[in-house]
Amino acid sequence: MNTFPLFHRRVGVVIFALLLSYPLHLAARPLLTMSRDVLLDKIKGGWAGQTIGCAYGGPTEFCYRGVMIPDDTEIKYPEHHLQFHYDRFPGLFDDVYMDLTFVKVFCEEGLDASAESMAKAFAYAPYPLWHANQQARYNIIQGIMPPQSGYWKNNPHADCIDYQIESDFAGLMSPGMPNAASKISDKVGHLMNYGDGWYGGVFMGAMYAAAFVENDVLAIVEQGLKTIPTKSKFHKCISDVIRWYKEEPTNWKRTWTLYNEKYSEDTGCPELILAPGNIDATMNSAYVVMGLLFGSGDFGKTMEISTRCGQDSDCNPSSAAGILATMMGYSNIPEKWMPNLREVEGRNFSYTTMSLNDVYQKGFELALKNIERNGGKVLDDKVLIKVQKPKTVRLEQGFTNMTPKLLAEGIDRLGNPDSGQNVYEFEGIGITIYGNISCPDKDYEAQLEVTVDGKKDKVMKFTSDFHNRTADCLYWNYDLKDGKHRIEFRLLNPREDASIKAHRIIRYERMKE
Repeated sequence: MNTFPLFHRRVGVVIFALLLSYPLHLAARPLLTMSRDVLLDKIKGGWAGQTIGCAYGGPTEFCYRGVMIPDDTEIKYPEHHLQFHYDRFPGLFDDVYMDLTFVKVFCEEGLDASAESMAKAFAYAPYPLWHANQQARYNIIQGIMPPQSGYWKNNPHADCIDYQIESDFAGLMSPGMPNAASKISDKVGHLMNYGDGWYGGVFMGAMYAAAFVENDVLAIVEQGLKTIPTKSKFHKCISDVIRWYKEEPTNWKRTWTLYNEKYSEDTGCPELILAPGNIDATMNSAYVVMGLLFGSGDFGKTMEISTRCGQDSDCNPSSAAGILATMMGYSNIPEKWMPNLREVEGRNFSYTTMSLNDVYQKGFELALKNIERNGGKVLDDKVLIKVQKPKTVRLEQGFTNMTPKLLAEGIDRLGNPDSGQNVYEFEGIGITIYGNISCPDKDYEAQLEVTVDGKKDKVMKFTSDFHNRTADCLYWNYDLKDGKHRIEFRLLNPREDASIKAHRIIRYERMKE
């Protein structure tokens, strides 16, 4: 019998079976076809949604710390609401004008714009900043450039919400491409954040990217979470929110209560350690997710739940509304919310030369370039997007195994020879001081020498100028050996009209297992 042909037949059968079992995600992924009109509509929806959400929650921002906004407290959205805030409180829209800073750099320098260009653009911009953004601005002005400007040992606010609220642009210029969004977030997000603070922005960017190709909010949240390392605190927090939602999908207050019982303590932010407020990215991202999941695709309900969760209650509905409006598209935002938006779409945001109408188009152009950069095609009437399977970014964590304890509070004229106590003895592994300087001369730069255990550690430099100030943190040190320490403060250039006030001095103990 001639076995040669039979052998080849058997080999052919085996090869065919292997091809059938070959994982589709390892083969060339098909390109998703989307009309240019639909793509633009979704991009416009993302920018419009976050602007509406920001104004909707603006009046309650940090008015409810550690508590829900009661059901009988009306959240108002009157006529001319956005116009009012454009005119009276332009700083409310830091969620948007920070994004626009980075959009402008990408437009001017292309998709390969450097982190240094991004850093200088926001550090020297005229707008006010707070928390991680302001500390990064201070660091950059002092010569500490990214990624060190956002690293947790250089930035006590590294876990704060900052990049979370300004990462929208990364997802909106990466439709269906979460890994492209994460690449942008790696460059920009480390200007001001690290660890869980950075993950907040990575997560938001990935959800925006998913919102272009998914039609279900749970799928969007779960796709976004795939970019976050499972060993991170951030992943554990959001996973719990998803689990609690699935257990009782109509009871957001139960999820809010369970979350706050388990995760409410802040460890990093000097202002809010041992305080009711929490501007940590994990908590506020959780409130965004609560709005998205329990809002069930309803635009108004999504914003209301994210707002009623409290804390940073303008930024959270802003992110939730932006992601949802990306999924549904600008043209499907309920008309109830549109008259106020139309009044301001042609107006430049304060501190910028860009309006919503401008960023609709510029964001669209950047998305087209990014689609092509990542293997897609741009045609006359449509785009072909190479949809990406989310990849997990690297694991990084700050403030681990640290428990804050109050050491002292209410110290006036810290470091002055005649001000009383300037020496503190404590036991622990670290220390941070929440405070500020007051002086009528904005050009005066106080120089506070800090000595730890008999050795000069550093000279901290402060100004009362709001733009160039440190972010309410006078000194921090997270590298102390576990044990007893002695810290001393001495102002090298005191003057009568200048006063450094330490509102709280916090020491850290090693967390007990």
